[in-house]
Amino acid sequence: MKSKYVILASALLISVATFAQKDQIKNAEKALKGGDAQGAITILKDAQNLIANAKDVEQAQYYFVQGNAFLGLANKKVEESKNLSAAADSYKKLIEVEKASGKQKYSTQGAASITEIKGKLINSAIADTQSNKSAEGAKKLYEAYLLDKNDTINLYYAASTAVNAQDFDSALPMYEELKKLNYSGKGTMYTAVNKANGSEDGFNNAKERDLAVKLGTHEKPKTETIPSKRGEIYKNLALILVQKGRTEDAKKAISDARKTNPEDTSLILTEANLYLETKDFDMYKKLVGEALEKEPNNADLVFNLGVLSANAKNTADAEKYYLKAIEINPSYTNAYLNLAALKLEAERPIIDEMNKLGTSAKDMKRYDVLKAQREQVFKGVIPYLKKANELDPKNEDVSKTLLGVYKALEMTAEAKALKATMN
Repeated sequence: MKSKYVILASALLISVATFAQKDQIKNAEKALKGGDAQGAITILKDAQNLIANAKDVEQAQYYFVQGNAFLGLANKKVEESKNLSAAADSYKKLIEVEKASGKQKYSTQGAASITEIKGKLINSAIADTQSNKSAEGAKKLYEAYLLDKNDTINLYYAASTAVNAQDFDSALPMYEELKKLNYSGKGTMYTAVNKANGSEDGFNNAKERDLAVKLGTHEKPKTETIPSKRGEIYKNLALILVQKGRTEDAKKAISDARKTNPEDTSLILTEANLYLETKDFDMYKKLVGEALEKEPNNADLVFNLGVLSANAKNTADAEKYYLKAIEINPSYTNAYLNLAALKLEAERPIIDEMNKLGTSAKDMKRYDVLKAQREQVFKGVIPYLKKANELDPKNEDVSKTLLGVYKALEMTAEAKALKATMN
């Protein structure tokens, strides 16, 4: 007889616990509706140990209310990043519970909230990077990726942002994951100018954009090819590995990438850059030659070879590649800019020597010679800066550099005309 009473007593305890759970969830809902998100979380915390044994419908309701409470705090900017992540975890548990039970009551709202959280994380990450808080931004972008692993571009941006923050320990596993996914990022961008505000809006496809143009809300449709990002991904992966003393791993990573993507020329440049970093100049030259054989008239490729040569302090080759890029594409703004920068490098030793001179007759004579050499350097860069300014008139760095050159050469009329276009 005693055993029967024990069973009945246990059943009664379970029943009481179930009622307690229901009451706590209801009380949490009331607190949340009253604007007390923190109070709702505190109430739900008391039921946390019991929820694992609750019915599926109660578990789903519990996680739904908990998710809403965390999201409520995040919306009030209370530990925003932490509470957005906690809310997302709650909604994911809710969806898992309802998927297992086959009964869906809250999943649609939960999925919509996860999408909302993803957008908030991305927007918050953008704000962080604009405020020079790249490390925080990278974490939020990675969290956004974890919420939707199909949207791999967030993983790419998370890795890039972590590199900008010099947080290589965080960036490395992200790049390794991108490598594992064989992420390219290559695609097509469809844009048109919004007539109402003048902004350039993006569209999912050409059909949507062309419809907007047809309806009269947009104009100046443009289609641009988004190049592969594999070269950049493997370059950063390799540089981080080299920095950590794992040079052989870096070489293997790029070698594996090239086997998987034999037509991706950017990977040849990445491998060339790696051998440049490790001062294996023979291998570097071999790979540069291989890249040129594959695409001799690819302006981007030739330009990048110029950048690599400039980094190697090989100014003659750098100039040759920049000029070749311009020959292939006369509107290649960055080639003109880099050529000007390359030419201006010659000013540095002249200035250094001028600063060391005294006031003797001999020194003054040498000063005049150096001044003439400096003027020749400035005159040599004017055509490149003028062309770059013509191609990209909104680029302040170009116009300011050109203005500085005009002033140094006492070209008053030219300086005045340029300054008028800058105001």
